[in-house]
Amino acid sequence: MARHYMQRMDKDGDARVSLAEYQDWMGYAFSRMDRDGNGILAAAELPGGKGEPVTLEAHRARLAARFQRQDRNGDGHLDAVELTAPPR
Repeated sequence: MARHYMQRMDKDGDARVSLAEYQDWMGYAFSRMDRDGNGILAAAELPGGKGEPVTLEAHRARLAARFQRQDRNGDGHLDAVELTAPPR
């Protein structure tokens, strides 16, 4: 299962996931939710129709922080073990 998930995220096929690959994969929901395509999730576009607006930049920054927590060996990439481990 982890290997299959890794293969789907690993667009360049190097058996590891870069920050950009992680952000692109994990950010798919943002694009789907951003119905007007302006790079900002307004309250009406958020689950439940409530909340503060979220920019694509802020969303990618949160994903980068999560990536850094999962990159336990600090090499700038996630291997299959790091990818499937819960973030610290």
